[in-house]
Amino acid sequence: MAFLDSIKSIFGPVGVPQTDSVAPAPPTTYSIHPLTEKQSKEVLKLNLRCFRNGENYTKYTFAYLFNEPRSISYQIATAGGEMAAFAFVLLNPDGAAHLTTIGVAPEHRRRGLATRLLNHLDEVLRIKGVSTIVLELRVSNFEAKGLYTDAGYSLVNRLAKYYSDGEDCFLMVKSLV
Repeated sequence: MAFLDSIKSIFGPVGVPQTDSVAPAPPTTYSIHPLTEKQSKEVLKLNLRCFRNGENYTKYTFAYLFNEPRSISYQIATAGGEMAAFAFVLLNPDGAAHLTTIGVAPEHRRRGLATRLLNHLDEVLRIKGVSTIVLELRVSNFEAKGLYTDAGYSLVNRLAKYYSDGEDCFLMVKSLV
């Protein structure tokens, strides 16, 4: 058993707590700011804390997203400057956008941050002339499905074995016009 644990420690994320029990952060105020490549390490660390089912992005994926001219990204920061949430969207030339990832730090969840970030993205995308935004999410992610449904997204398709572990995903779409 110790041998298996040592192998897991080599391939598993470093320094990521694996407990499901997270103490809520103290009350604070939040503000939304554009993300820059200078914050890539912070985004990568938060990404690992937000997504533990294997769908977290690598540093190479984030490097691509930060350098892709069609990508926009925002963060929500606490009054103390700590990153509490992030989102990346890719703009398509056909007037659509793709929400590639959105994450909220476990200790800052249940405070409306994802909704706030989604609303901000909607405003930015409308200004850019984007008419539609799409996303994929795990079929087992009931909380996120509720969040997106409440935000105006509609479920349009189920894609079989979309994720690396074989789980299906829901394709969801929202009109911004």
